[in-house]
Amino acid sequence: MATEKAPTVIKKYANRRLYHMGTSTYVTLEDLAAMVRAGEDFVVNDAKTGEDITRSVLAQIMFEQESKGGQQNLLPAAFLRQLIRFYGDSMQALVPRYLEFSMDHLTRDQQKLRDQMEKTFGPTAFHAMEDQVRANMAFFTDAMRMWSPFVPKEDELEKPRDKEAGGGSELDELKKQMADMQNKLESLAKK
Repeated sequence: MATEKAPTVIKKYANRRLYHMGTSTYVTLEDLAAMVRAGEDFVVNDAKTGEDITRSVLAQIMFEQESKGGQQNLLPAAFLRQLIRFYGDSMQALVPRYLEFSMDHLTRDQQKLRDQMEKTFGPTAFHAMEDQVRANMAFFTDAMRMWSPFVPKEDELEKPRDKEAGGGSELDELKKQMADMQNKLESLAKK
C-alpha cells in the first residue's frame, strides 16, 4: 500500500520570514510558488500560535503573481468582483466546492484541451482564442454601457461635446427619455 507523503511544514515568524522545516532554510513567497508549480504540498503555520495560515499565504502568492509585470493575469477584475460579491451571500458555501471542482477538471483535462485546440485550429489556436475573448469582452463592455448610460465612452472622455454643434448632448436625450418613461408609468399606475 502506498502512503501519502505528509505536507512540508513552513513556519511564518512575526518578522514575516518563512522557514522551511524540511530543509532548515528560510524561503520566499517565490520559493513557495515554485513548490506549488512542482506539485509539492505544504502547510504554513504561524510560528507563535501554531495557527494554519496556508490559505492567506497562498492568496498572498497569487497577489504577487498577479501584480508581476510582463505576464498575463489569470484573475480578471470582473471575476474578482464577482467572487467578492459571494462573500456573505447565501451561495458562499457552494463557491469553494464549485471552484475546486472546476479547477480539478481543468487541470485534469488541460493537455487534452491543448491537443484538441492545436489539432482543430493549428498551433496558434490559443492566440486566436485570446483575440476572441478580447473581442467578446469589448462587446460585453459596450453592452453593459447600455445599462449604465451615464458612463462616458473612452473616446468621449477626451473630447467634450459642443452643445451647439451637436444639437444637444446624449445626456439631455436620455433625461428626456427617462422623463417620458416616468410619465408613461404614472399614467399606467392611475389606470
